[in-house]
Amino acid sequence: MGTDELEALELDLLLEVVYRRYGRDFRGYSRSHLTRRMKNIVARSGLETIADLIPRILRDEAFFEKLVFQLSVTLTQMFRDPHVFKFIRTKIIPILRAYPFLRIWVAGCATGEEAYSIAILLKEEGLYGNSVIFATDFNDLALEKAREGIYDDGQMRLFTANYHEAGGIESFSRYYHAHYGAAALDQSLKENVVFANHNLATDSVLSEMHMILCRNVLIYFDRKLQERVLSLFSESLVRGGFLCLGSHEEVQFSIPGDQFSRMDYEARIFRKLLTRDNSEWAPL
Repeated sequence: MGTDELEALELDLLLEVVYRRYGRDFRGYSRSHLTRRMKNIVARSGLETIADLIPRILRDEAFFEKLVFQLSVTLTQMFRDPHVFKFIRTKIIPILRAYPFLRIWVAGCATGEEAYSIAILLKEEGLYGNSVIFATDFNDLALEKAREGIYDDGQMRLFTANYHEAGGIESFSRYYHAHYGAAALDQSLKENVVFANHNLATDSVLSEMHMILCRNVLIYFDRKLQERVLSLFSESLVRGGFLCLGSHEEVQFSIPGDQFSRMDYEARIFRKLLTRDNSEWAPL
C-alpha cells in the first residue's frame, strides 16, 4: 500500500472514530481539504501520522474540541467581497421591504463578521428592528468569539474600506469602540442576532427564511454533502427567498438547482422560484 493510500485509510478511520465517539460527521467533507488540515494538526501536535491522532481523540475531549476548531474555516472579514453586499443593498433590500418581518440565516458564520455586516446593512436600511439574523456554525469556540463581537483593532482599516466599497452610508467608526488594541462592536448590532450551533452535515432546516448566506463553505464539501446542504437551503427558504453563495460555488447544476434562478453571476446570488410549477419570477 502506497503512502497516499495509507493516509486515505488513516483518514477514513479517524473520521469514523470522530463520528462514533462524538457524533460529529465530517465524512462528507472534501478529502483533499481534510488531509491538508489533518497533516497540519499532526505537525502542530508533535505527532507523526494521522493515525496517531486516533487515540488522542478517543480519550481527550479537550484535544478533540481543539481539532474541531482547527478544522473549521474561520478566516473571514466584515463586508468581504463588497460587491456582494452592494448588490444585496441595491437589488435585494427593496424586495425584502415588502415583508413585515425578516428571517435571515448566515450559515457557517465562523467568528461572526458576516452576520454583523448584515446587521449593519439592515440597520442602515431601516429594517433591523423588524429582523432576526440566525448565525450558525458547528464550532462552539468560533461561536463564542462571534457572540463577543470583539476583533483585532488592526482589522478595522480593512473592514472600513470594505464597508464603504459595499455602499455604506455612515462613518464605520460609529459601529465599534476601539480600546487597547481591540475593537468591540456596538451592542445594538447584537440585539437581533442569534448565534447557535448547527451542523450543515447532520442538522435540519431553519424554516421560513427570506435570505440565506453561506459563502465559501460548500467548497469544502464533497458532491453528496453539497447536494444535501443545497436541498436544506431550498427547504428553508420561502418562495422568492434569496440564496447567497461563495464566488466558486454554484446551485444550478445541483438536484435542487431547478428551483432557483440566478440573479447575479459575479455575486453568486440566486432566488428561489415563486411558484410550485417553477415558473420564472419577474426580472428586476
